[in-house]
Formats: sequence, C-alpha cells, structure tokens
Amino acid sequence: MSPVTTQRSAAQLAATATVVAPVAPVSPVPVPVPPRPSRRAVARAYLSLTKPRIVELLLVTAGPAMVLAAGGLPPLGPALAVLAGGALAAGAANSLNCYLDRDIDRVMRRTARRPLPAHTLRPRNVLLFGVLLAVTAVGLVAAFTNLLAAALTLGAIAYYDLVYTLWLKRRTPHNTVAGGVCGAAPVLIAWAAVTGTVGVEAWLLFGVVFLWQPPHFYALALRFRDDYARAGVPMLPVVASARRVAVECVVYSWLTVAVSVALWPVATGPLYGAVAVVLGALLVLEAHRLLRRVVRGEPMRPMRLFHWSVSYLTILFLGLAVDTLVFA
Repeated sequence: MSPVTTQRSAAQLAATATVVAPVAPVSPVPVPVPPRPSRRAVARAYLSLTKPRIVELLLVTAGPAMVLAAGGLPPLGPALAVLAGGALAAGAANSLNCYLDRDIDRVMRRTARRPLPAHTLRPRNVLLFGVLLAVTAVGLVAAFTNLLAAALTLGAIAYYDLVYTLWLKRRTPHNTVAGGVCGAAPVLIAWAAVTGTVGVEAWLLFGVVFLWQPPHFYALALRFRDDYARAGVPMLPVVASARRVAVECVVYSWLTVAVSVALWPVATGPLYGAVAVVLGALLVLEAHRLLRRVVRGEPMRPMRLFHWSVSYLTILFLGLAVDTLVFA
C-alpha cells in the first residue's frame, strides 16, 4: 500500500469517527440523614420509656396499701422510699420491656413511635438505662425499708421482663392473667415496707389488682387486636372470639368485686364498703354492656370498659385510704 493510499484511509477514518464528548463525573445520590434529636427530645424519650401513666396507676395502689398497713399515715421515710423506689422500679421494668419488645414494637401501629422503633434512642443505652433504674430502685427500698420489700421489688421487675415479656407474652393467650402478678406486686411491696410481713389484708389487695387486670387489658387488646395479630402476639382477642373475651371480662369483673368486698369486714370501715359496692356494680355493669354489644353484633367500644376500669381502681384505693384515715 502506497503512502498516499495510507494517508487517504486515515483521513477517511478520521472523518467518519464518532466524537465522544467527555463524561462529567456522576455525583452520588444524597441519602437523607435523620436529624440528631435535641436534648429535650432525648429526655422526653427516656421519660416515655418508663410509661408514666402505668407508673401513676401503680403508685395509686401502693400509697393506700401503706396507709391501711400502718392504720393511718405511714412513717415518712419508708413511705417516700416505697413511692420513689416503686416509681423507679416500674420505670425500670417498662424500659427493659421496651428494649426486649423492640422487634414487635416496630410492626405495631400503637407502638411504632416509641423511642427505639423511631430511632430516637439506641438499644444499648435503653438497656443500660433500665438496669440503672432497677439497681437504684432495689437499693433505695432496701436502704430505707427492709429486705423483704426489696426482694419483692426485684422479683416484680424480673417477673415482668424475664417471665412475662420474654416468655408468656409471646407464647400463650393466658399471658395477661399470668402477667398480672407483677402488676399487683406494688401492694405487697408497700405492705412489707411498713410491717415487715405480708398479711391477709395485703393478699386481698393483691387479689383485687390481680383480678382487675384481665378486663382492663382485654378491653385494650380488643381495640388493638389487629396490631397484636400483625406482631404475632397471641393475646386472647387474637386467638379467641370477641364473645369469649367479653365473657372473661364479665367473669373477672365479678371476681374483682367479690375480693374487694371481702376486704371490707377484714380491715376496713363503712366508707370503703359503700365505695366497693357502688363502684363494683358499675364495673360489672360496664363489662356486661360490652358482652351485650358483642352478642348483638354492635360496635364493641371496648375502650369504655378500659377507661372505666382505670377510674374504678383509682377511686377504690383512694376510698380505702380515706376510710382508714377516718375510721382507724
């Protein structure tokens, strides 16, 4: 091939070649980073872990139990230790519950905004927070009351988190009934702190709170039945018919009233007796109304029983305290 032919071929190739423009480097797609929560938001998150409304309800039962145990106003030191230690113990149990239940809290609408599903707090920090509260609570009760009250405090925390949360809640529809032990424990702790023992009256108070919990929590579980089913938690309303749940609400309401009235001749006066009978009648009536609505296929409105049960327990124990202070 002559040099002229070679030059011509090169020129033809150059003329037909596609010119490729330089490609600018592609910037990575920005991934939104959640803003770091403020100190106030973090503080609110830690407070929400303790579930203050539950803590309040537990203290409502512990305070009057101490009044009855003392036959009047209890000694200030032990009383403050029980109230403060009880609040810390309940907060510890609830915080550890949030840590252990963080997997199911993510899929339940009712709990999806809790600090761990919302990534406001880290699991490790929540665990340490719960343990710190538990150690402080038990130490406080042990230092200012007695070892029996401290042992009951530690047992209530352990039962709630290790027995109820890790085992019963995820494996049996009877979790609400069996889990009622820890919810009723504050009255035993309060009684032991004042007297150093656990008497018959304390066990009757324990029975009231223990039997009160199924209708209270079954009503809540009826309202959020789909949530529990989505999380795979076998609450009774998930695995049984609404009629079966409503019947159990009626049964446990009657049992609650029976035990509350049984306390009257044992340790209380006429004011408590009247309060127990009237409030008990209203509690049973609301439970029967729930059953009637279920049987008729009407909207269940279970939160009516839930909210009234809170009022029932609060007024009953306040009546107990006032009765003791007036008639002791």
